[in-house]
Amino acid sequence: RGKAVQERAIFQGLSVHILSACSEQAAAGHEMGVMRQGARQFRRVSGALSSRLPHARHLCAPALPPGVLTTHYTKRDRAFDPRWEGVDMERFADETDLLIVGGGPAGLSAAIRFKQLCNEQGVELRVTLLEKAAGLGEHTLSGAVLEPRALFELFPDAIERGAPLKSAVKADRAGYLTETSRIPLPILSGTPADNHGNYIVRLGNLVSWLGEQAEELGVEVYSGQGGVEVLYNDGGEVVGVATNDVGVAKDGSAKSSFERGMELRAKATLFAEGCRGSLTKEVVDKFELARACEPQTYGIGLKELWRVSPEKHKPGHVEHTVGWPADNHTWGGSFLYHLEPEAEGDHLVSAGYVVALDYTNPYLSPFRMFQQWKTHPSVRPTFEGGERLAYGARALNEGGFQCIPQLAFPGGALVGCAAGFLNVPKIKGTHTAMKSAMLAAESAFTAIQALPEAAEAELSDESDGEAPPFVGPVADLSEYQTALEASWVYEELRSVRNMRPSAHLGLGMWGAFAYAGIVHYITGGREPFTLSHGGADHERLRPAAECKPIEYPKPDGLVSFDLLSSVALTGTNHEGDQPPHLTLKDDLLPVSRNLAVYDGPEQRFCPAGVYEYLEDEESGEQRLQINAQNCIHCKTCDIKCPSQNIDWVVPEGGGGPAYTGM
Repeated sequence: RGKAVQERAIFQGLSVHILSACSEQAAAGHEMGVMRQGARQFRRVSGALSSRLPHARHLCAPALPPGVLTTHYTKRDRAFDPRWEGVDMERFADETDLLIVGGGPAGLSAAIRFKQLCNEQGVELRVTLLEKAAGLGEHTLSGAVLEPRALFELFPDAIERGAPLKSAVKADRAGYLTETSRIPLPILSGTPADNHGNYIVRLGNLVSWLGEQAEELGVEVYSGQGGVEVLYNDGGEVVGVATNDVGVAKDGSAKSSFERGMELRAKATLFAEGCRGSLTKEVVDKFELARACEPQTYGIGLKELWRVSPEKHKPGHVEHTVGWPADNHTWGGSFLYHLEPEAEGDHLVSAGYVVALDYTNPYLSPFRMFQQWKTHPSVRPTFEGGERLAYGARALNEGGFQCIPQLAFPGGALVGCAAGFLNVPKIKGTHTAMKSAMLAAESAFTAIQALPEAAEAELSDESDGEAPPFVGPVADLSEYQTALEASWVYEELRSVRNMRPSAHLGLGMWGAFAYAGIVHYITGGREPFTLSHGGADHERLRPAAECKPIEYPKPDGLVSFDLLSSVALTGTNHEGDQPPHLTLKDDLLPVSRNLAVYDGPEQRFCPAGVYEYLEDEESGEQRLQINAQNCIHCKTCDIKCPSQNIDWVVPEGGGGPAYTGM
């Protein structure tokens, strides 16, 4: 264990030092190949170290004082903390042309498209991408059936380039489950449920491949670096982000390994953090980007990867179900995808369950619903005799057309799931996320070139002769909004805008079935009205006294499993002695309101066992314990907390799940 602690300290120091060194090389005029080599070196070192660290659930760390839960430096001002007196708080600063925060499908598509334009027109512009995971794809989780439209627009020769599109959809089935039976549902050609021409993918592998393409084009990719602070100039415009500090103890004090994060300043910043990103929330609030749209509504998707018996494996087979174990007033459903073998004996199946987070009963547990679904008579045989290899969960934007915020703001824009382009009836959002990012990149390319030359914008520093940190001018990305609204993304989401909210018309899921089968089939999405989602998800939760507790079957250890053994399969790892990144606005509110009124729903909606209510041994009173080391970065707590008291922030770089091809 002592060796692991020592390796963590090395990793924390290297995170900042390697990134700073690479940036200094670029600033000194080295070739882009040197920068890419440095980025690869950073990932190799960080990946090698993080893979050797223990994946224990409750790592030893100093206990916090009774009643204290929030010590994170983004919530507690260190300027008033005497423990920080004399600590060097200066940040290394670097400049880039386009900064992208988030290395998922959207962020990488934006980076690739921007560099494609640079190369096509012979323009030298720098693109820097930050990803909080230790390696590209390690925080990526999706079903996933990919509609390849955007990918083929980005790379018409994607298959020839080696894109991991190995499993074309060969068969497509849908069904409605009762407790004991399965009723087949028709899939009409050309409807959102039709998967003809699509591919079953392991999205993490696709993200890793996109990262390789980005680096070959000259994009500087830095993994293990989470954006923790938005940087603004005096005019309130976004001029970049700062990465997270490392070496901060759980109690909020500086450890001997403390390293300040660095500032990355840019002419344009794209936020591609995915669903409910912490910096995205900040810019949405600051610039009131959601003032003209409905509150976003979300779902939580849970997934497992299985190796099944050869005789049960049906490569290219796709199946979706609705109904049991969800009731008629809970939007939910399953997926079961059979992948083509990539190696001998590789009979893999992706299985998962999605539950909308607008449910009302605080006793509902999405994780236990997922485990229960696998016990259905029509589902269980697939898993019997198989081996569960991996588990994960993440939140999804399900609001669609009604919830798209304003996309551009001074100095930046939202792309992909940061804005929310999931097509719920299709159960797909990767293609729309990628396309939105490509459009943003095209807008950024034009806008950055329209800015004055750097020499004209910079002011000399009389004190040391160095140029001051970049403060502008920044790019105007408003054209991105226009381009998105003229694209197939906007039309696609508009055409299905009423399917998801039709479940709130009084008939529950049957109302959604009726709308999808009759109204949408006749109108093709051209109906002259737009239904409302009816409010934010956290507002729908009813007091526990008004609801009936839900009894779920005990896991059998064969096809259904307990929570902690599932979390162990995520590869999740966080430094134990760091401030919990699950922060609270009020440390007393969980007991006084969430527990008192809703019977502690965070214990059930969290898919990783992060939240526990325990009895204090001395006082006998209940208290909340936050097991931040378990967090798999799904953001469900930030969304569903009925008091909106939980604020998820980025932990130390590289921490979190280590999904492999999920």
